[in-house]
Amino acid sequence: MRLSTMLSERNAPLISCEFFPPKTDKGEANLWRCLEELQVVQPSYISVTYGAGGSTQERTKRIVLGIKEKTGLSPVAHLTCVGSTKEQLADLLNDYAGAGIENILALRGDAPDGQAAFEAVKGGFSHATDLIALIRARGDFSIACATYPEGHPESKGGMDDDIRYLKMKQDLGATCAVTQYFFDNNVFFRFRDAADKAGVTMPLIPGVMPILNYEQIVRFSKMCGASIADVVYQKMQPLGDDLHAVRSMGVDLAVAQCQELLQEGVAGLHFYTLNKSASTIDIVNALKGSQG
Repeated sequence: MRLSTMLSERNAPLISCEFFPPKTDKGEANLWRCLEELQVVQPSYISVTYGAGGSTQERTKRIVLGIKEKTGLSPVAHLTCVGSTKEQLADLLNDYAGAGIENILALRGDAPDGQAAFEAVKGGFSHATDLIALIRARGDFSIACATYPEGHPESKGGMDDDIRYLKMKQDLGATCAVTQYFFDNNVFFRFRDAADKAGVTMPLIPGVMPILNYEQIVRFSKMCGASIADVVYQKMQPLGDDLHAVRSMGVDLAVAQCQELLQEGVAGLHFYTLNKSASTIDIVNALKGSQG
């Protein structure tokens, strides 16, 4: 089903999950097992990333097509500008259209490993806005985009820059925006209100990161510009390397965060699963239980 249809016809907030394409057959087997386990919470769609720096493109394509063919879940294919010419991107879009893939999440993408800053290949794109324009021109896709409530790590203008680009993405045809994860809901609420004043009317779907390993999340957050909320630090720091306790606390923190977001009327919740299913299932079940 198209994202635009899911959003317009929803009678409850959408639940979505994001996976990255594993680099090994064992990792891929784990991914399919996680997808099967997640059926219990009936996610509205599953998004599949391109991997770090645009790697694993072919595996991304194969997994996206497999989700459509093998499961009852709706796939959303990530597409980035990294390492591809306009013609190569157009060919991939043609393949997706031919296979019945209806949804694309368009991003610029991160620089590949060893490259200090993003550089477009000759004949390629430098901005997600260019990619969105191409997708809109090449087929009848429903387009999602990404946004950073705390500002993109490379941005000099912080939140204001992200809102300006977000409005451009909307005007070019994006139907919704999925945010980078955050731990302080006030960050999202400030961003949402400012975006609304700037004329952004498409749904903003908050990204939620269940914490499985606190030190890992600290590293991730430094790279992507997400701040660690005081409550997260205070709850996680005493747990040390007790991964069972960290995962349990991560679920509790995410449930509280999601409850507040749902009370504020968000269109959906997008879970960054890190290719694990248990925490997301626990969180969604807890949310359903709290809603009666």
